[in-house]
Amino acid sequence: MSNETRRSFVRKAGFGAATLGLMGAASFKGANEKVVVALIGCGSRGSGVAQAMGGAAFVCDPDQSRLASVAKRLKAPASNAVTDMRRIFDNKSVDAVIIATPDHWHAPAAIMALEAGKHVYVEKPWSHNFRESQLLVEAARRSKRVVQHGTQSRSKGIVADGIQLLREGVIGKILVAKALNIQRRGNIGHEKPSDPPPGVDYDTWVGPAEFVPYQKNRFHYSWHWWHNFGTGDIGNDGVHELDYARWGLGVETLPTKIAGVGGKLYFDDDQEFPDTMTVTF
Repeated sequence: MSNETRRSFVRKAGFGAATLGLMGAASFKGANEKVVVALIGCGSRGSGVAQAMGGAAFVCDPDQSRLASVAKRLKAPASNAVTDMRRIFDNKSVDAVIIATPDHWHAPAAIMALEAGKHVYVEKPWSHNFRESQLLVEAARRSKRVVQHGTQSRSKGIVADGIQLLREGVIGKILVAKALNIQRRGNIGHEKPSDPPPGVDYDTWVGPAEFVPYQKNRFHYSWHWWHNFGTGDIGNDGVHELDYARWGLGVETLPTKIAGVGGKLYFDDDQEFPDTMTVTF
């Protein structure tokens, strides 16, 4: 983002809150110096985050048609639109990255970015499994770079004010919280494997996941509903509701017991995650 200063970038991203890495003074740019940001993952979420931060100087996506469209929208030079994220990490001019790939790429991409000395905003959920999460925490602490998770409501003043009122006992002692997420999702249908669309580097898109052939209804956005690539709605939007609940309760530890029920009770399609679920922590 060519005209963005570090001061306004920090304000918009909320990098001052909910970080894992503590940056040393030497790793910060001056308050009025330009921060060079790269976007990795050019879907609607990634492009939206980048626009909110003032744009991106570099963009990366294995789908060339999506890459070109978002590069134009964010005013990134065509020469800075790449399909291989390693070119972003190797570029010394890049200060920070926004990672908005499918879920299975979140932790690996974030870890590589940290190892390359970049600051990271990684979309939720920041890992595809528990072990990846542990590795990402370790990488963040080693790197001493700023890492922010995409639970952006933590940086909203009105939400923080509400949480503070709860802590002050405005409704009395809080014993339990219910997190509800109700979506009108679409049916992804039944599809068969086929060739990837022209201009899509499908091998890179699959990346660290177990390889499965391209299938239209497990590609753009529909990947959320497949075990290989997504985490279902509990990892998609449910992350936010669970975060509100834990924050409001003041919970800082992991649950000792988890019980869940649910299943595919509505959709007749290929998705692998439950469309209806209740979980108690």
